[in-house]
Amino acid sequence: MNGRLSNSLFLLACTFLSVMNVCAQVPSNEIVAEGETPVRVSDSYSFTEGPAADAKGDVFFTDQPNNKIYHWDCESGEITLFTDQSGRSNGMYFDAQGNLIACADMDNQLWEFDMQGHSKILITNYGGKLLNGPNDVWISKDGGYYLTDPYFKRDYWTRSPESQQPVEGLYYLAPGSKQLVMLDSTLNQPNGLVGTPDGKHLYVAEAKANRILKYDIQPDGYLTNRQVFADMGSDGMTIDDRGNIYLTGDGVTVFDKNGQKIAHFPIPEDWTANVCFGGKERNILFITASKSVYTLKMVVHGATP
Repeated sequence: MNGRLSNSLFLLACTFLSVMNVCAQVPSNEIVAEGETPVRVSDSYSFTEGPAADAKGDVFFTDQPNNKIYHWDCESGEITLFTDQSGRSNGMYFDAQGNLIACADMDNQLWEFDMQGHSKILITNYGGKLLNGPNDVWISKDGGYYLTDPYFKRDYWTRSPESQQPVEGLYYLAPGSKQLVMLDSTLNQPNGLVGTPDGKHLYVAEAKANRILKYDIQPDGYLTNRQVFADMGSDGMTIDDRGNIYLTGDGVTVFDKNGQKIAHFPIPEDWTANVCFGGKERNILFITASKSVYTLKMVVHGATP
């Protein structure tokens, strides 16, 4: 057989098997809508990250290498450019006022965007030094910010490429404050994080340690009772209204609130970076994966503070 033809048939077979694998392994159980599988919405990006849903259920996500944030309209399905000056944002989250809070990794800052795309800087440093590179942010119902700051060297950095902080920290910004507080200085590349809607627990992915940590949130916003929730790492993460935790990396893996694995959704991309719930009813799992974004219709709904 002709070599080129043989290779083409082999790639076609691999693609077919990959799609069949996705269809076969997505469970038709209590969390996924019957007969639904991940749908690729677009594959027009360099590396997608940071999905966050606004009050309407529209999702904003980043194309980090290209310094852009995009807007997915949950009703029309249309994707439009929100800004081409994103600060190379990574993780993002909406505050109660409808502002988009973004981990602007380019200059190691935390930014705020209004819905006209205008930005302002919220946080520039800790202890007088630049942060390593804010990665992800979660906002509690009382307006407290939780922020991870690992060290991932970026090719686009124009400042010193060395780590700026002596540790890779988990930080807290109290409502009304402008000064970060260190919550945990012993982490090994803290990455994605998400809290429960009742504000009682915080989950943090520890990338190099390949595990998920769970903390109790105290009334003053501080954390206690750190424990291992799952022996699996994650990039970004989210939570549904049943307390299930959605982890990313190799597709999407779901753990229930007791730490038991209940589902895995393969995604035919090199890396699944992040995930959130969008849609008018918050029942659309929006997945950022390498050069693409996907949606998956769910029975469960996203949990919000």
